[in-house]
Amino acid sequence: MASPQPEAEAPAKKKSRGATVAPAPTDPALVDLASALSPNLRLGTSSWSYPGWANLVWDGEYAETVLSKNGLSALAQHPLFRTVSLDRNFYRALTASQYARYAAMVPADFRFVVKAPSLVTDATVRDESGRGTQANPVFLNSEIAIQEFVQPALEGLGDRIGALVFQLSPIPSQLLADQPALLTRIGEMLEALPGLKQTAPDAVIAVEVRDPQLLCPAFADMLRSVGATFCMGLHAKMPPIEDQLPMLRALWPGPLVCRWNLHRRHGRFGYEDAEKLYGPFDKIVDPDPETRAALAKVIAGTTRAGQNAFVTVSNNAEGCAPLTIASLARDIVDLPSRPG
Repeated sequence: MASPQPEAEAPAKKKSRGATVAPAPTDPALVDLASALSPNLRLGTSSWSYPGWANLVWDGEYAETVLSKNGLSALAQHPLFRTVSLDRNFYRALTASQYARYAAMVPADFRFVVKAPSLVTDATVRDESGRGTQANPVFLNSEIAIQEFVQPALEGLGDRIGALVFQLSPIPSQLLADQPALLTRIGEMLEALPGLKQTAPDAVIAVEVRDPQLLCPAFADMLRSVGATFCMGLHAKMPPIEDQLPMLRALWPGPLVCRWNLHRRHGRFGYEDAEKLYGPFDKIVDPDPETRAALAKVIAGTTRAGQNAFVTVSNNAEGCAPLTIASLARDIVDLPSRPG
């Protein structure tokens, strides 16, 4: 009679407890690094539902659905993370109660960067594949922007708002051709928005674009006239960081809002390529030390002058947002102090 064979070990299962996501053990080196950063700086990720961040952000591997629902409180305990970008709002507007749930999951000094719904920021109505089907009748509609975005965010997030970002999708050529009229429309929408400062003293309205033609003095003048600022988008559809700095200089002094979205190697339509190459987002795949060094200088210059900086990083920047943020923080700390 054959002797019994030992049973094969079952593969490790993702943690499935629905109520709690525990943070990764605290790294003293990251605590020290965070303490060396300016209190005016808030670094964070774009969203948070990534199982691949096990042992970097979470104490183990959780299912994506569990992280999406309950991971924020663990993310907010990471020593370097003091903001996060709520990108999901771009696809479907959140309610005040959804915002309030998020606000209750983070400490008092945490601030959110929130993308406006595409309902008001995309000039084109798109199908599920992203193909344009018709002109958007409510593009830049201030009433929709207030009802579907600004008011729910104020009610739900309150003083935890950092930046409300109107990321304008690529604009059709016929609208871009009349730039003065387009800038007037953007300005009129922004001017109609309710003030944020009484509820959220740190909050700022920022506009991010995907059309390099809009990086011009007239755009900066319009933003300044309505009390908004420019969101620097580090993305293959836009020029590198050095070529976007004139917009920041034209609006100085003021806060920095920056979203590092995508490594330039992937081109204008490279999100899917980046997702395939970088998943499960647990390591740096494409280091971009030049962009990190340039961004570190901009951050240091902003915060040393007493201005706030809200900087969020996507996994698609280098492959793993938490590791990119740690490297960026080190670059900032290693910069020489200002003379005198």
